[in-house]
Amino acid sequence: MKHHVRVAAVVIVGALAFAACGGSSDGSSKSSKTSATTGKMEQPAAATTPASADIVDTAVAAGDFTTLVKALQAAGLVDTLKGNGPFTVFAPTDAAFAKLPPGTLDQLLANPEQLKQVLLYHVVAGQAVKAADVVKLTSVKTAAGEPLTVTATDGSVTLNNTSTVTKADIAATNGVIHVIDTVLIPPTK
Repeated sequence: MKHHVRVAAVVIVGALAFAACGGSSDGSSKSSKTSATTGKMEQPAAATTPASADIVDTAVAAGDFTTLVKALQAAGLVDTLKGNGPFTVFAPTDAAFAKLPPGTLDQLLANPEQLKQVLLYHVVAGQAVKAADVVKLTSVKTAAGEPLTVTATDGSVTLNNTSTVTKADIAATNGVIHVIDTVLIPPTK
């Protein structure tokens, strides 16, 4: 499986990195991102190229989700997120995982079932919720069974008042990825 993911990443990395970074053939930016001057999430223009990889391969190719991909492998969720979907994934970057308290990631990686619940708390199954729809919501039900509170203010989207969407609408063949700056921890029961 690791070899398959690496081969797929090598084959598509150029095209996906170009698309994920917002490039287009005319040199303009076509993806959602947070403006450096206003701090607000920018709405994407219409996509110019269709997605060519699933959620997992898109994350691998982007290069900023190595911890997330490692966690997906440890929790046994790679095949799930390579499935038909559609899925909406609020994807924490490597920097978001680095913000966890010391030892937290190691504890999660050592407990695959708990890790699985944390990761599923970042997934909305059965629908690809685009940025235009996210800003109209007050909550979404996650694949972990727990809701996420969605707050949209002045073009910025925050989840559970702790994590901000920094880039939206990264297209995948089986859904959409929204990049977030903080790992979401589900409520304890």
